Amino acid sequence: MYSIITVLSLLGNGFALVVLLRTYKKSSPFQVYMLNLVVSDLLCICALPLRVIYYANQGEWGLGDFLCRISSYSFYVNLYCSILFMAAMSVSRFLAIVFPVQNMGLVTKCRARLACVAIWVFVCTASSPFLMSGQYKDARTNKTKCFEPRNSARSKLRALSYFSLVVGFLLPFLVILVCSAGIIRTLVLRKAAAVGGAGTPEVGTRAIRMIVIVMTTFLVSFTPYHVQRSVHLDTMRNEDCESQVFAQKLVVVTLCLAKSNCCFDPLLYFFSGEGFRRRMSSIRGSMQQTSLLDRGKTAKRAKGQQMS
Repeated sequence: MYSIITVLSLLGNGFALVVLLRTYKKSSPFQVYMLNLVVSDLLCICALPLRVIYYANQGEWGLGDFLCRISSYSFYVNLYCSILFMAAMSVSRFLAIVFPVQNMGLVTKCRARLACVAIWVFVCTASSPFLMSGQYKDARTNKTKCFEPRNSARSKLRALSYFSLVVGFLLPFLVILVCSAGIIRTLVLRKAAAVGGAGTPEVGTRAIRMIVIVMTTFLVSFTPYHVQRSVHLDTMRNEDCESQVFAQKLVVVTLCLAKSNCCFDPLLYFFSGEGFRRRMSSIRGSMQQTSLLDRGKTAKRAKGQQMS
């Protein structure tokens, strides 16, 4: 399953990165958040094969302490950067639809870049404790472990889990819910009053698509992982051996779902990005035009050689 996620995410996010970079001069604040979300996903995908190797090797780590730390760290950075970038995108769309006049002066590309820098710095700093815990030898199985928590570090991990649950999941999800409710309410009222304004059908359609994709990502990818992790860390001291084995298997499944957010994000770019498909068409058109020009130059050179 991790292998499928790696391939799909790499193709989807790699293609999105090419489109966003080649049309960056035409970008909006919303596209700035999208570009940072793509970069976050690609960084996570680069470390994903390490986890594939680990589980394929029956839960034994043999790639060294440094890669163990980087792999764990990149997962949490991607997870919470993705959540916060989605929250920022929801706020951006909310302001554009609910407060269209104020939005023109309030939301700018410069401020979007500053918000992205703040998100990166905050998440990278808050996730830094995961760089402190590397590989270790499990005395019970005599295997070198990487992603399972040590017994001595479980109290610290529980505190980090509560912090990330509240700050990295619940609060952003609350922001997304409020923004989504505000967007839907405004679109319904605008439609009932037959008022156009900034709420053109295209903008409203993109907003609804964004809401659907973001909510699906939260329900499918983020929620199962956070629920399972919180329950597991709270009950792991009282679990018997059989329950611990089942819990570890459940961890693998919910982690896989959490990483599947990298597959949902390309849908966000394609279906709710401002003019994303139009940008794709413009790139294809420019490539075709360049190809025609090259053919014309080749034909002229061949004709010149024949005349000489």
